[in-house]
Amino acid sequence: MWIKDKQDGKRQTGQGEGTEMDNLESTAPREGNEEINAFVGKGVSFKGVISYNGTVRIDGNLDGEIHTEGVLLVGEDAVLTAKITAGTVVCKGKITGDISAREKVKLRAPAVVNAGVKAPLLAMEEGVVFNGTLEMSQSGTREPQGTTRGQGVKLVNG
Repeated sequence: MWIKDKQDGKRQTGQGEGTEMDNLESTAPREGNEEINAFVGKGVSFKGVISYNGTVRIDGNLDGEIHTEGVLLVGEDAVLTAKITAGTVVCKGKITGDISAREKVKLRAPAVVNAGVKAPLLAMEEGVVFNGTLEMSQSGTREPQGTTRGQGVKLVNG
């Protein structure tokens, strides 16, 4: 239940109650301390195109496209069949499609990724299943098509 604070007018939760968002953020595949701007919950199915700025967490099913310069957090229960263009992608769920990240892609166990990935940096924990292609290039430089630079790959022992 929301209670309006008499001193500053801000809304707060009642004593002894945690917000649903607090609970979700505590289990989020976090990338720094970003504030989550939007959330597609477990059990929600969405078909179409999502364009946004900031950080979005998806725990449901999505079939379509995602476009952002911000962060995409893919929860453990999420199933995405999508073409993804983002600044950063952090995934614990399942992605099938293409991922293009301007900054980096982080795959955290138990992620299952069947995709073509294009990003300058890739971090992958032990326990992740990755089937697909990987194209990496440093900003401002291009490798001949079909080659992979291993310098940006980081395997994390979990």
